[in-house]
Amino acid sequence: MTLSMLPQKARALAREAGFDAVHIARADEPWEAGAHLRRFIEAGHHGTMGWMEDTLERRVHPAAMWPQARSAVVVGLNYGPDHDPLEDLKDTARAVVSVYARNRDYHDLIKKRLKQMARAFHGETGHAVKVFVDTAPLMEKPLAQRSGLGWQGKHTNLVSREWGSWLFLGVMLTEAVLEPDAPESDHCGTCRACLDICPTHAFPAPYQLDARRCISYLTIEHKGPIPAEFRAAMGNRIYGCDDCLAVCPWNKFAAQTGEMAFQPRAELEAPLLTELSRLDYAAFRTFFTASPVKRIGRDRFVRNVLIALGNGSGADALDAVLARLDDEAALVRGAAVWALSRLDEGRFAAERDARLGGESDHDVRAEWNGTMC
Repeated sequence: MTLSMLPQKARALAREAGFDAVHIARADEPWEAGAHLRRFIEAGHHGTMGWMEDTLERRVHPAAMWPQARSAVVVGLNYGPDHDPLEDLKDTARAVVSVYARNRDYHDLIKKRLKQMARAFHGETGHAVKVFVDTAPLMEKPLAQRSGLGWQGKHTNLVSREWGSWLFLGVMLTEAVLEPDAPESDHCGTCRACLDICPTHAFPAPYQLDARRCISYLTIEHKGPIPAEFRAAMGNRIYGCDDCLAVCPWNKFAAQTGEMAFQPRAELEAPLLTELSRLDYAAFRTFFTASPVKRIGRDRFVRNVLIALGNGSGADALDAVLARLDDEAALVRGAAVWALSRLDEGRFAAERDARLGGESDHDVRAEWNGTMC
């Protein structure tokens, strides 16, 4: 196979594997993304995601991951929803799970298709390959922009003129030298929609994210009690946040793609918060089998649910919160205390008088005393 035919072969194999978009970039040229990442880490905007700092030197350039890499085949899979997910926020009795997490773990889906593509490419061309999804220390969004697949918008996520802000990304690095596509330019213009809608003001400036303020970070990566200043802003979001993605004007081009579309599980489209609050450890593992939600564990998940219950109202919400005051996990008890303080001040005072003396956990006691930061 001639060198001129390799890019066409890569594109065809990506389409056969079920990807909606495929573009090519050089992986061995200088770029600025590594410097941007260093500044992000130095500013502490990564929060408690220590693995980002630990793997920094492997993240600063694709060749740091694999010195033999010459080209990157960047693929995208559309997961655009069939409705505006911002509408889901209006029913405060129901939980909102980020669109990407409403089915099986996309890492498994993407990796399976990437491996299919890579095996075929290696088998037909003889060139060595390696595949990466975003759990690996490879900055796929800058590569995607360099490849022409899209650009990093003001919300720091990839935006495509064809698919909007709804793309799963994957990368196949290869030692083959492939003719690259032209990089994509920034088409955000003067639009600030993604910045202005953020409930917790997590963007200190366009194209900058302070993860410590981001609801996705708080509900997924943050292990302790949710900082008090962000709880009300969470609303009924219990896993991730799609606001900055959903409001992007380019989403009008992100139509579903038929049978290849990423379809949500019905039970995760609008589950009742009260039902989710009852999940014990076994039920949580069963309910979220093969789901990305499973990785945060039952305690963090129920913590999030209780915050959402505290942002709602009704007798059912109050009963669900009261039932968690005796939970074995201090993280859950503390969230239940806060939710109770929001739902019924009189009941909160009575329960505090009855329970505070017997509570040994420092954070839970702080919740009862109203001194949690």
